[in-house]
Amino acid sequence: MGVVSGRKFATVWRISGHLITLGPMELKRNMRYAVDIALKDTPVVLVHGARQTGKTTLVKAIAKERGAAYVTLDEHPVLEAALNDPPAFIQGLGKMAVIDEVQNAPNIFRAIKASVDRDRTPGRFLLTGSANVLVLPKLGDSLAGRMEIIALHPFAQDELAGRKSGFIDQVFAPKPLTITSTILERKQVAALVTTGGYPEAMKRRDLARRRAWFGAYVTSILQRDVRDISNIAGLSDLPRLLQALAGRSSGLLNLADLSRTLDIPHSTLRRYMALLEATFLSTPLNAWSANRNKRLVKAPKLHLADSGFAANLCGSDTPSEVMNSSAFGPLLETFVVNELRKIAGWNKTSVKLYHYRTEGGREVDIVLEDVRGRIVGIEVKAGMAIGSSDMAGLKDLRETARDKWVRGILLHPGTGITPFAKDLHAVPLSALWEW
Repeated sequence: MGVVSGRKFATVWRISGHLITLGPMELKRNMRYAVDIALKDTPVVLVHGARQTGKTTLVKAIAKERGAAYVTLDEHPVLEAALNDPPAFIQGLGKMAVIDEVQNAPNIFRAIKASVDRDRTPGRFLLTGSANVLVLPKLGDSLAGRMEIIALHPFAQDELAGRKSGFIDQVFAPKPLTITSTILERKQVAALVTTGGYPEAMKRRDLARRRAWFGAYVTSILQRDVRDISNIAGLSDLPRLLQALAGRSSGLLNLADLSRTLDIPHSTLRRYMALLEATFLSTPLNAWSANRNKRLVKAPKLHLADSGFAANLCGSDTPSEVMNSSAFGPLLETFVVNELRKIAGWNKTSVKLYHYRTEGGREVDIVLEDVRGRIVGIEVKAGMAIGSSDMAGLKDLRETARDKWVRGILLHPGTGITPFAKDLHAVPLSALWEW
């Protein structure tokens, strides 16, 4: 695995060319602020995301600072107590409690709801979950109006650099775009893509050990989380489904083609895809629609939750391998989509992410839409050379968005901002974490 060095975009191994010992688990998480704010006015706060993204480290630190009880439902005796008598279990935790991996005991939510209805003091419960409780049938009795949900993703590049990116705020702001950017060589970009952001995987500088971690990670999730939340037989199909999805990274989701290729019944495949989304391994990007007469493709695009994870599944998990393969562009797009999802959590401008594709083939990799319906289009290019033809999809989106259009951005590994029009600019990839 390559080591990315540089003043502002360093990984956890090198900063300014010097090897450092700071591990990713020790770095500050930018979502910590959102959790602290939520605990001040909300009785229940749930931090959810894929396993091994740092949820436990985050909530343990908060529990220690607040003097709260900490329990994890990954421990069998604790889980048994929570399952056997949820009200007594909740009552015994005291005034503030941190409950890790809460999805393991679905009935506990009713006990938490009853407890909160008796005492709505803010910050009473801080929960974590490695499965999306909102899409699990057993958890239909939600804590609506009592719980705030905060997503925690693998590390973002700005977190690794010890700062908060304001990229989304910048591209929606009316002022001209300016940046003094870091120059990224092709191999450095490939290293960012293949490294990804899982804390434990990033610690493993030895490639064989890193591959072993990813293999164990998939096995653990399939044997624990997926089996716990499903009654589907034949889960041995899921590893090869994940591999197939990684190979189709950034492409349109075509369930019929996947079903034929993998020889998995269409109905079973749909349930598998729901399970992968529920455990945050697959995070498809939905299609944007302007509700106009233009004929747009409605299928979502495929993205796994981490580009390093996807690269590992593809078998192109070193910078030299990926930079010379056809997977480079698609994996870079997955990297950018995930970076935007992460930094959306700490930018002031609230956005949703989509993709844009017409039936005629015009497309834009990422569409950012804010709460006012304003649109910023983002194209991703792995090559250094750029031209006006690379702006074709953005121009088409601009025409469709009309008065909601703000600007179009072409992200690429180069340096400096190149204007192609007053609202169309080529911008360095490093702006994602340097703005």
